[in-house]
Amino acid sequence: MQITWQNTAEPVSMKRFLTTHGISMRLIKEIKHGSGEFVVNGDARTGEITVATGDTAGIILPAETADETVASSDQPIDVLYEDANWLVVNKPAGLTSVPGPSNQTDTLVNRVKGHLVREGAENLKSHLITRLDRDTSGLVLIAKHRVAQGMLTVEPTAHTLRKTYLAWVSGEVTPAKGTIKAPIGRPTESPRREVMDTGQKAITKYWVEQTFGDQVTEVKLGLVTGRTHQIRVHLTHLGHPLLGDQLYGGDQQLIKRQALHASTLTFKDPFSGERREFEAPLPADLQALVQTLTDLTNA
Repeated sequence: MQITWQNTAEPVSMKRFLTTHGISMRLIKEIKHGSGEFVVNGDARTGEITVATGDTAGIILPAETADETVASSDQPIDVLYEDANWLVVNKPAGLTSVPGPSNQTDTLVNRVKGHLVREGAENLKSHLITRLDRDTSGLVLIAKHRVAQGMLTVEPTAHTLRKTYLAWVSGEVTPAKGTIKAPIGRPTESPRREVMDTGQKAITKYWVEQTFGDQVTEVKLGLVTGRTHQIRVHLTHLGHPLLGDQLYGGDQQLIKRQALHASTLTFKDPFSGERREFEAPLPADLQALVQTLTDLTNA
């Protein structure tokens, strides 16, 4: 795998040139110690390298071979976008993101591996940039190689990634918009998290989209931080648990899984400089929930 850029600025060291383009120091050190090559104008270079104005420079890395401990699944994935660097999928509710003790063979990671194998991809390790709880539906961004992963997790590119969620919660949420700042921790060995003084900093923004009488509110949410179960914990803390969320006491009369959907995702592609925007339509169970709530409100 070769990645190069043209230097349109003043002459600069190879290290500065690569870090400016989002390559991490960790990867630069790996290449320097033999795991790949630095290239300038198509030629491999070693030692102290200066990239002159007009030069084309970058890196060559060996392909990431398949992790034999990760099973390959033939089950389909809903691909919304794919290029040489990125894969955006619409994950259904009920599908775990990564293998764990209870499921080693049919998670999103397993299905993505099967997809990459079928298309004869050069790199066969997927890197989840975003991940969702098993029973949350919606958009997941996956880097198709470690360079893409690194470039979207270092400054300043990391701050260009934005996600919004739609959720349906018990009660009438007021005020109509706000920011929830409440640290989240894990008080026991249970998977359940709670707001607690000793927890990690957690910030969620929300906007009320519509209300169904005073019984249910549809809200849009954006995460400033990314703690486990953050949206679920913060809304429960406000006294408005997600419908269907058994773990956090949500009402399960109308839906049997948490009514939470990762609906939009945007980021600045560090390879092309383009702003990429994606939207996942509501799955059938959430469409049915909205219709039922509308009918009950209008009855």
